[in-house]
Amino acid sequence: MRIRVRRTGGFAGIERQAEVDTSGRPDAHEWRTLAEQAVAGGRGTPSAGVPDGFHYEITVDGRTVYAADPRLTEEQRTLISRVLREGA
Repeated sequence: MRIRVRRTGGFAGIERQAEVDTSGRPDAHEWRTLAEQAVAGGRGTPSAGVPDGFHYEITVDGRTVYAADPRLTEEQRTLISRVLREGA
């Protein structure tokens, strides 16, 4: 499973993105569960956030959903943090 997160917005407007390939990872099942829950809580179109808030594009195996601060689900927040921290 390929999981990609793209973050835009924020006070400085600096874009950041990262991707994780879970194939062959011992924790692949955990990633899959988290990704499925995060995608289920996303929107099909970019949503309005708050001024200077972050906007996220989450892509899991080619399916893209959108989310924005402060309305992230707990699963989205966790997935975004993990991908941006562990991804390349």
